[in-house]
Amino acid sequence: MTPSASHAVPRRRPAAAPPTVPPLAKTPRPAPFAGLGRIPITAVGPLAEGGRWPAKAVVGEAVPITATVFKEGHDPVGAAAVLISPSGKVHQTALMTETNHGLARWEGWVIPDAEGDWTFRVEAWSDPYASWVQAAEKKIPVHQDVELVFAEGALLLERAAQTRGLAQPLVAALRHTADRLRDESLAPASRLAEATGDQAAAALAAAAMRDQLTRSAAYPLRVDRERALTGNWYELFPRSVGCYFSEADGWVSGTLRTCADGIGRVAAMGFDVLYLTPVHPIGTTFRKGRNNALTARPGDPGSPYAIGSAAGGHDAIHPDLGTFEDFDYLVARAHELGLEVALDLALQCSPDHPWVSQHPAWFTHRPDGSIAYAENPPKKYQDIYPLNFDNDPEGIYQEILRIVRLWIAHGVTIFRVDNPHTKPLPFWERLIAQIRAEAPGVLFLAEAFTRPPVMLDLALIGFHQSYTYFAWRNTKVEVIEYLEEISSTQGSFMRPAIWPTTHDILTPYMQDGGVNAFKIRAVLAATYAPTWGIYSGYELAEHVARPGSEEQLDNEKYQYKPRDFGTPAALAMAGLLATLNGIRRDHVALRRLRNVSVHATSDSATVAYSRRLPAELAPDGRADTVLVVINLDPHNVRESWVYLDVAALGLAAAATDGEPVCQAHDLLSGETYTWAAHSFVRLDPHAMPAHVFQIDPLPGARGAP
Repeated sequence: MTPSASHAVPRRRPAAAPPTVPPLAKTPRPAPFAGLGRIPITAVGPLAEGGRWPAKAVVGEAVPITATVFKEGHDPVGAAAVLISPSGKVHQTALMTETNHGLARWEGWVIPDAEGDWTFRVEAWSDPYASWVQAAEKKIPVHQDVELVFAEGALLLERAAQTRGLAQPLVAALRHTADRLRDESLAPASRLAEATGDQAAAALAAAAMRDQLTRSAAYPLRVDRERALTGNWYELFPRSVGCYFSEADGWVSGTLRTCADGIGRVAAMGFDVLYLTPVHPIGTTFRKGRNNALTARPGDPGSPYAIGSAAGGHDAIHPDLGTFEDFDYLVARAHELGLEVALDLALQCSPDHPWVSQHPAWFTHRPDGSIAYAENPPKKYQDIYPLNFDNDPEGIYQEILRIVRLWIAHGVTIFRVDNPHTKPLPFWERLIAQIRAEAPGVLFLAEAFTRPPVMLDLALIGFHQSYTYFAWRNTKVEVIEYLEEISSTQGSFMRPAIWPTTHDILTPYMQDGGVNAFKIRAVLAATYAPTWGIYSGYELAEHVARPGSEEQLDNEKYQYKPRDFGTPAALAMAGLLATLNGIRRDHVALRRLRNVSVHATSDSATVAYSRRLPAELAPDGRADTVLVVINLDPHNVRESWVYLDVAALGLAAAATDGEPVCQAHDLLSGETYTWAAHSFVRLDPHAMPAHVFQIDPLPGARGAP
């Protein structure tokens, strides 16, 4: 291909050729069967296909490690989750607790502190001290084998005292307790109390006697930078920023420069990812007109997803937008404002794309000689040709790899991949693995609304984040069920990105609910998962749909769309968005996924849920608890009782019903309330449809710091 010199040739290239990676990227494989070991350790998690693909985490994120651990008979066991760094050294050993005694399920949390390919395993052992206590507490009260039991306990304590490296005060305490157990002049109850007291238990815990120690296989854990889990996205069409209509010239496109000059307001609202729809040349053959009309009128710009013209393809910039120098200017301005740049990666072509003539085998040819265009019946996209990955897969792979490298060289750090489920998964697995080897911080978001197993498989093979069905979950039951689904063990592999609307999605709820629906869904999305985003125009609550569709009327995909963000309504919505992003910045609990609890409410349209990060799992060592109570009804005031799960909030239970249990500081209004386990709310969607509370124990209350 010979691109135009002013638009397709980048002004800077990578300094050196990137390292090569084998055509098929290596992936971890399940450990071979090696027997159970003395202490059976089974059902270790998080695992996918026995470890074929790694579980996911980000730096500083607490990761739950689970397993089934037991021993024959009734002897107690202990277990620990062991985190191993990419260098092969043990980074952390976290004691596990039994979360379900009947099912012998254990859980422990580990925290990686650097990017890379980590591993984890579970260790289990027979606990001789716990076994002795279990027997002694049964036999001593009924005077069975009293002195024999105490003799066994004394030997156990003396053995613990011989532990290498044990502090001398602990050694002395263990030997003293052993002597007391042998002292027949003391009452049996007092001897048992001393051997099972806090001092002895602490000394024995430090001695860490672990009989019959058994290790599981080691399983993979891939740790990315924090943006892979959490971010505030803002989507815009660069051509609409700064566009205008002139009687003399018709529509004049915005440029990358005018876009750069207009993104200060995006950063001011607290967004940290600027997502650009495709910036490439747009074809003219079968160009769509306004509102997806089959015939374009003079001046209609066409869909930016119909990529390619005589000006170039995926490695070129639309002449109306500018040059690569202008793109570099936009990226630099974004970085000045604290914004990363995400770019659409849409692997499809207009009929005018250079590939159509240069690589005809990359497309599907029909019996009549025509090239198959994209279809999603009854929808037809005559302006778009899908790629056929079967005729020349290596040629397509190398070309796409070149294009991705090109945009990385120009500052793109995230790719929002359009419809990845319509391309072969092995292609994505290989491409993402190769880019990871060359540029580990580059991320890929899967824009795939398809069958849930396919969405999960895209995440397993390497996509860092995934679009979700959040936009269509609107009732109380739907909101709760989906929240629990995306925050469950699935979150170890598929990180959700939450969008109330996009340029393609305007659900009936948003159409019918107007401004109130936009407020409700913004609060919900910003607290529902660590990554959320909005489409430009959200501030204006653009909610009028093209008849018979779930797309905007006058859809920006097919026309220029200047907007006035200075209206009172737009400024008010922008203020809410800024407040929400500020709350997310200040509360790490909202930037984590696997820490959600749902609280019961009496009203059918009121939902309450919390996210809590205990002090031992928090980056700064301070517990953080946020409770959201929201009215899902955009039309009516709703009143409800909220029944708090005080344990899930890290609070002590009240002695009586109605006794205060916490302070609830509303981060939206600034008001502070004293709440009991059962509290009343009244939420007006015309004012503020939600509370977003910071929950703190009452000063001086049980459990208060």
